[in-house]
Amino acid sequence: MTPANTPSAVPGDTAPALPDGAPAAPSPASSAAPQGVAHPRTIRSYVRRAGRTTTGQTRAFEALGPRFLLPYTPDATLDPAAAFGRSAPLILEIGFGMGEATAHIAGVLPDHNFLCCEVHEPGVGALLKRIGELQLGNIRILAHDAVEVIDHMLPVWDAATPSRGLDGIHIFFPDPWHKLRHHKRRLIQPPLVTKLATRLQPGGYLHCATDWQPYAEQMLQVLGAEPLLTNTAADGAYAAKPHYRPLTKFENRGLKLGHGVWDLVFRRV
Repeated sequence: MTPANTPSAVPGDTAPALPDGAPAAPSPASSAAPQGVAHPRTIRSYVRRAGRTTTGQTRAFEALGPRFLLPYTPDATLDPAAAFGRSAPLILEIGFGMGEATAHIAGVLPDHNFLCCEVHEPGVGALLKRIGELQLGNIRILAHDAVEVIDHMLPVWDAATPSRGLDGIHIFFPDPWHKLRHHKRRLIQPPLVTKLATRLQPGGYLHCATDWQPYAEQMLQVLGAEPLLTNTAADGAYAAKPHYRPLTKFENRGLKLGHGVWDLVFRRV
């Protein structure tokens, strides 16, 4: 990346001033339904969580949001080259939490563009802050439900316009919804997997990871049943952890206690 493509750093609670005429950053709250109007009863990519946005995160929103936050535009297909200022392999990440793994992967894979969906405002602020600290230029954030982003902004792959397909999709540690009656709320279900597979270009991959074995087993079943996907694992089961995915603090603690983590990597045929 050239210096022109790197943002100003945001060390601690210090952030650079907004450039003159910079547009206001879109607020994650803008994706909420109007007061008194219920959300549709469909699977969403997120669960609303309580959390406080720190001063440093707020300043990151103000300084870096205008460049790195993309608006949700249901009537306009995403133009990756325009959004990132370059053409590069495009990876979609669904739900990045506080963004530590996302920032790490973007640093490890600087020649890839990362389109990241997350509605948790402190998490969005934390990733913006990391973008500034690490001088990352290859991340863009959509603070909106990823399912709606997929439906309205990411087109189905078409051989006539191959550059518009996704090269990869990351879904790391989605909510496992442990109780049986809540399993219908799990993100990895056949309708969504089909949507994801149709957005991948041939050879593109879908990488899921979970630390809940029953959910890993369901993921394996659902992904294995999608005709557009094939398992990259030689034994048709779980994959070795790819080099780019870091071990989180939570994951390290779990591994020390004997807990498992399961990676699944499938490719579009």
